[in-house]
Amino acid sequence: MKQSKAAIFVLLAGALWGSMGLFVRRLNAAGLYAMDVVLARMLSALLFMGVFMLLFARKSFRIRLKDLWCFLGSGIVSLLLFSLCYFSGMQVTSLNVMAVLLYTSPAIIMILSVVLFHEKLTKRKLLALVMTFAGCCLVSGIGSESAVSMQGLLLGLGAGFFYALYSIFSRFAIDRGYGAWTITFYTFLFCMLADMPLANWGAMAGAIAADRTLLFWMLGMGFVTAFLAFGFYTKGLEGMESSRAGILASTEPVVATLFGVFVFHERLTLPAIVGILLVLGGIVVLSGKKTAKA
Repeated sequence: MKQSKAAIFVLLAGALWGSMGLFVRRLNAAGLYAMDVVLARMLSALLFMGVFMLLFARKSFRIRLKDLWCFLGSGIVSLLLFSLCYFSGMQVTSLNVMAVLLYTSPAIIMILSVVLFHEKLTKRKLLALVMTFAGCCLVSGIGSESAVSMQGLLLGLGAGFFYALYSIFSRFAIDRGYGAWTITFYTFLFCMLADMPLANWGAMAGAIAADRTLLFWMLGMGFVTAFLAFGFYTKGLEGMESSRAGILASTEPVVATLFGVFVFHERLTLPAIVGILLVLGGIVVLSGKKTAKA
């Protein structure tokens, strides 16, 4: 796959992840939180993915038992633990702070990719990393809130670390010959199975009984932010280094901010505008033509 096409897939994934707030706010308003939201997302995503694979990619269900650890890693160690840290962190510190701490993940991906996959650490990557992280800080309004508690800090860094591990476990699976649909399906399956004892089934059933339209929000969240987003991201990983993909996915907080402005009528501050330009600038730097030294 050409790197330009892979980059488009990753950028699309970041944009779709950026729409998460639309669905989460609706489910939160209905009394569903944290692991309930994760379960609803995984169940609906698996529904779409299972139907798609049955119709168009039945061979993608096949995995080798010796490679099972890759999918247990991406589903439980990465996706589930990331969700636990991220949603728990939202309860003890601001969303802005959590968003910034989450986007320590590109740096973590870069370091782990250098160590595990011997990817090159170039000046271009480092510059793009600094620009996108600084942009995420400005977009998220870091510094405008009160000091971060130690608990919030650890949960935020944990979210960034486990979020980064999806790219790492997916890279191991890709190197073993698995495609995007296989990786994504089994990631969701193991995340859902591990989350089932943690979710509040009674609250979910009560919320749906009170408002049947909630089912459409759940299905929409699974389709947009999981089925499509993870599918695009994992497909993009097939054609580029994990470290580059992690930086390109930084479009997520930018898109989330724009949704906040145009859908929820939140104020777009000057620092946020500068942050958006920095993120976009970092993506341009990373996507530019390679030189011999870069």
